[in-house]
Amino acid sequence: MQSSLSTFKPKMSLMLQKNQARGTRASLSQFEPRKLLIASTKPTITDLNAEPCSDSEEEETVENLTSLTPQDAHNGLPKLMFDLEVEIFSRLSCFQYWKLNLLNKQFSQLLQSREIFKVRRERGLVKPYVLIFSSGDTCWSMFDKGFKNFRQLPEIPSDFCFFYGDKETITAGTHLIVIGREEKRIVVWRYELEVNKWINDTEMITPRVMYASASRGTDAFFAGGIKTSENGGPDVVNVAERYNSDTKTWKAMKAMHKRRKFSSGCFLRGKFYALGGRDENDVYLTCGESYDELTDSWKLIPDMLKGMTFMNPQSPPLIAVVKDNLYLLETWLNELWVYDINANVWNNLGVVPVKANAALGWGVAFKSVGDRILVIGASVTKSWDNKMSVYTCFPSPKVEKITWEETSCDCVQLGHFIRNCCVMLA
Repeated sequence: MQSSLSTFKPKMSLMLQKNQARGTRASLSQFEPRKLLIASTKPTITDLNAEPCSDSEEEETVENLTSLTPQDAHNGLPKLMFDLEVEIFSRLSCFQYWKLNLLNKQFSQLLQSREIFKVRRERGLVKPYVLIFSSGDTCWSMFDKGFKNFRQLPEIPSDFCFFYGDKETITAGTHLIVIGREEKRIVVWRYELEVNKWINDTEMITPRVMYASASRGTDAFFAGGIKTSENGGPDVVNVAERYNSDTKTWKAMKAMHKRRKFSSGCFLRGKFYALGGRDENDVYLTCGESYDELTDSWKLIPDMLKGMTFMNPQSPPLIAVVKDNLYLLETWLNELWVYDINANVWNNLGVVPVKANAALGWGVAFKSVGDRILVIGASVTKSWDNKMSVYTCFPSPKVEKITWEETSCDCVQLGHFIRNCCVMLA
C-alpha cells in the first residue's frame, strides 16, 4: 500500500503541473522564448591554466560571445554578454591587457575591437601612463603615474642606426609613435597597446625629425623639423601634418609662417602651439605660432619666449600644460616658469629640484601627468647619487613658489639620461 501511494503521488503531481500549465499558458506564452533561451544557455568558464586553442579549434568557436561586436551582436543574451565583458575588462589596468592577447583568440579579438578603450573614455576611466626610453635601455618602459607599477614593451625590430640615433616620440590615443632614421630613410614605428606589437606600415607625408609635436585624444600634430633634401642634405621646413590613431592615416595641414627645427609643441586652450627652435640659418627663435583647426591657419606670436636664455646646444623648450596653463622649465636658470597668455609674459615659480642645466635641458623629462607636472633628472640635493630622481608638483599660476614631492621608483632603476619620454592616456 505504501509503495502504490508513493507511485501515485508523483503522477498526481505531474498531472497538476500539466493542468496548471494549461491554465497559465496563454498569459505566459509571450515570455516562453526568453525562458527557453536562458534555460538552454550554459555558461562557460575559461580555464586560465589551459593552453590556448589551436587555430583550427578556434575557427569553430570564433563566432561565440566574446568575438561579437556591437554592430553584429544580436539582441538578447549574446549582446548582453558582450557588453558585460567590455565593462569588466575596461576596469582592468592597462598593464594587464597584453595578457588577453595570450589567453585565446576570442579575448584577443575583444581587445583589438577597441571597444574596451572606447568605454574607458566614455566612463571616465582613462588614466595617464608614462612611457620612458633612457640610456642603456633596449626597449621602452611603461609606468603608472605613481611609478608603483611598470612593464617593458617589446623591442622595436629596427636596425642599428635607428636604435642608437635620435628619435622623436608622441602618443595618439593608444598608439606610441616613434620616428627616427634608419640606414636608408626616416621611418615611423607605431606601438599599439591593443596588440602589444610594433608596426611599421605608414609614413609621414613629409618624413622628417626634430619637429614640434603634441597630442590631443586620438590625434597627434607635427610641425616643422628637418627633412632630407634631394641632394641628401638637411632641409629645415615649415610644413605641418596630423596623425589619427583610429584611421591610422596622415593628413596635411597649412604650413607655418616660420621654418623651425628643435622646437616644441603643446595644446593650449584648444589650439596647437609650436614654440621656439631654430630657423634655417640656425638662429634661435623667440616667437611661437598657434594653429586654428577651424580656419586651418597659423597665427604668429612674437616674443613668446622673450627672456629665455639660449646657448648652443640648447634642447628644445621643455614645456607642459596643466589645467590650460603653460609651464616651462628654464634650463639655464633651472627654474619653473608659467606663461601669462594675455600679457605674453612669463612668471617665475621657483627652482626645480633636478639639474636641468647640467646638459642644457637634454636628458631630462618634463611632462604633464593629469593635474601634475612630472620632472625626472639628477637631483640637486643628491650630488653623490647618479640615479635619476622623480618629482611631481601641483602647479598653479597663483602661487609664488611651487612645492615639489619626490616619488620613489623602486620597481626599476632609470638610466642616468632620459632619451625619450611621453604620456599616454588610455
